[in-house]
Amino acid sequence: MTSFVVFLVIVGVIVFWAIGMYNRLVTERVRVRNAFAQIDVQLTRRYDLIPNLVEAVKGYMKHERETLEAVIKARNTAVANLDAAKADPANAEAIRRLGESEGALGSILSRLFALSEAYPDLKANQNMMQFQEELASTENKVAFARQAFNDSVMGYNTTVQSFPNNVIAGMFSFENASFLEIDSPEKREAPDVSFT
Repeated sequence: MTSFVVFLVIVGVIVFWAIGMYNRLVTERVRVRNAFAQIDVQLTRRYDLIPNLVEAVKGYMKHERETLEAVIKARNTAVANLDAAKADPANAEAIRRLGESEGALGSILSRLFALSEAYPDLKANQNMMQFQEELASTENKVAFARQAFNDSVMGYNTTVQSFPNNVIAGMFSFENASFLEIDSPEKREAPDVSFT
């Protein structure tokens, strides 16, 4: 009888541990989703600003139609990838595609702003300056939200990968989440420094 009671206690401890671990994994996954929701808010704001920016630029940059179309195309691709990532922020492939599309959008926007330098009237246009300022502010907010998301992903992945948590994670199909990395070619290039 005593060994049966000991057995029940051991089974009870294991069951309560498994339930606690499962709940911890769920909590960490919800944190990842919440952190992604903050990115979603900022990226949606950014995407909403871009068509207005293109409209403001259109009248000045008639000869740059290809660039303007590329901006809209990159924006639409990023919106579609954001929607896919929003469905499951722990989906590594969806987050990777979002990061790639964000990098492409940032690159084409940089090209647009570089081209706008050749148009003095556009450069001095109040709407253009306001859009540039709002986009810069939004970029800062996206970077902050991305850092919070990546911190949440790190906590979640640590929980999923740690032993014995990984046993419960495997049983209930908790997969590693992916960090949101937005590649920016200009940030990866080493600056040229000349002292001559």
